[in-house]
Amino acid sequence: MATLKDLKLRLKSVKNIQKITKSMKMVSAAKFARAERELRSARSYGAGAASFYEKAEIKAPEGPKQKQLIVTLSSDRGLCGGVHSSLCKAIKLDVAGQASGVETRVVCVGDKARNILQRVMKDKFLVTCSDIGKKPPTFVDASKVAQSVLGMDFGYDLGNIYYNKFRSVISYKTSKLPIFSLDTVAASKNIYVFDSLDAETLRCYQEFQFASLIFYGMKENATSEQSSRMSAMDNASKNAGEMIGKLTLQYNRTRQAVITRELIEIISGAAALTSK
Repeated sequence: MATLKDLKLRLKSVKNIQKITKSMKMVSAAKFARAERELRSARSYGAGAASFYEKAEIKAPEGPKQKQLIVTLSSDRGLCGGVHSSLCKAIKLDVAGQASGVETRVVCVGDKARNILQRVMKDKFLVTCSDIGKKPPTFVDASKVAQSVLGMDFGYDLGNIYYNKFRSVISYKTSKLPIFSLDTVAASKNIYVFDSLDAETLRCYQEFQFASLIFYGMKENATSEQSSRMSAMDNASKNAGEMIGKLTLQYNRTRQAVITRELIEIISGAAALTSK
């Protein structure tokens, strides 16, 4: 049975944890409001790139796909529910369902996804990026990631960007965006329906499209992360409150039992002296 000192220390510890979780919830709420505002303007980047691929009718080359690129967008921070684990789970299922002979390379943006995926596919890593999530993502960050990937000169046939799409304060959806190599875009029959494009212009535009999709995914994922962290800290604060109530009740009962036992000992001792 726990002593009064043990219960008091544990009660104090849980109260301190509740203060921390409440503070983190307030900070996450402020960051979420900002992330949601910035997401409205960032969605045009993703919509524009997706519309370009749709209008140009760009599709993956037919036949066996020998090279696949996977870009996962997470962050370095945790305490946000299953935001990072859901991404890694989707990637593992995708890789497990591939046909034999497909060469897959993974780009990890954020330490959380890297730490989870390196247990099973460390040999498939192409690029890893850290220091993500401490500040709101910018287009400069997305450009650096895109430049790092393009600089590796990995000629993929098909690629996907995995991210968490924000739906509401309490929900998000793990999604993926298709990405295409420069050769695939150039081989499309309807690519020149927009304008007469030379090879250099097409290459620059393809790099911009790639950075735009990464920027859009980072913004969606950052908003989902903040909303999930806000919900997680709210649940943690409620659980801490329940624990405080139970521990307070147990502490009061234990203290009453100690007082009652001491009174019984005093009365019994006094009665023994009187009887003598």
